[in-house]
Amino acid sequence: MGAETGAPRRARGARRGTTAPERHNRSVITRLGLRATISRLPGLLVGLAIFGFGIALMARAGLGLGPWEALHQGIGRLTGIPLGTVSILLGIPILAMWWPLGERPGVGTLLNVVLIGSSTNVGLALLPPVSGTAGQVAVMLLGVATIAVGSGLYLAADLGAGPRDGLMTGIHRRFGWSIRRARTLVELSVLLGGYLLGGTIGLGTVVFALGIGPLVQLALGVFDREGRVGRGRRVALETPGTVGE
Repeated sequence: MGAETGAPRRARGARRGTTAPERHNRSVITRLGLRATISRLPGLLVGLAIFGFGIALMARAGLGLGPWEALHQGIGRLTGIPLGTVSILLGIPILAMWWPLGERPGVGTLLNVVLIGSSTNVGLALLPPVSGTAGQVAVMLLGVATIAVGSGLYLAADLGAGPRDGLMTGIHRRFGWSIRRARTLVELSVLLGGYLLGGTIGLGTVVFALGIGPLVQLALGVFDREGRVGRGRRVALETPGTVGE
């Protein structure tokens, strides 16, 4: 009887002995993760602010915006709501669409919703109107480059996708579409909506579409020297059922 009761006690003690280090390790990992998050926050915050200011530059240039910004501008013109505020308000239902698609927000996602729209409004309040074709082209190009720098900074922080990017990756995972197909479908639909609502579409839209990818890649080479974004991409490529495009 004593032997029988002793064995379970030893087993329980063994279980306690094996789980305590695991609990300790998890605690250490959690603390290190918190420190890492805090250390990346400045880059995230600055990147999101720069991103929003780049949108304001493109809006002031008046030569065309990216698909989502054109939609926001079109809604703003119909409602009288500032461009950045539309971005914030529209981000909320977009985030709600994440849940049935299996996506979950990070701290960067929530800050993305608020800071980009807010900095866009601040930029529009500070920037004077642009006159003359040469000035418009220069400001538009500066806007695209500024958005790329902001994107590189906030993506390098690796603290959560923006709500619109998460919508595309959620469609990709939920329906098995490639990222390219999901992004193309979403952005073409958004661009059409922006056009129908009176958003500005033109040379800036084309330059943004063709130039933003290479420019963000260059920015990541500067701000993501540890390769966090690249490693995440490789994991996606190696995960069964995903298509990294």
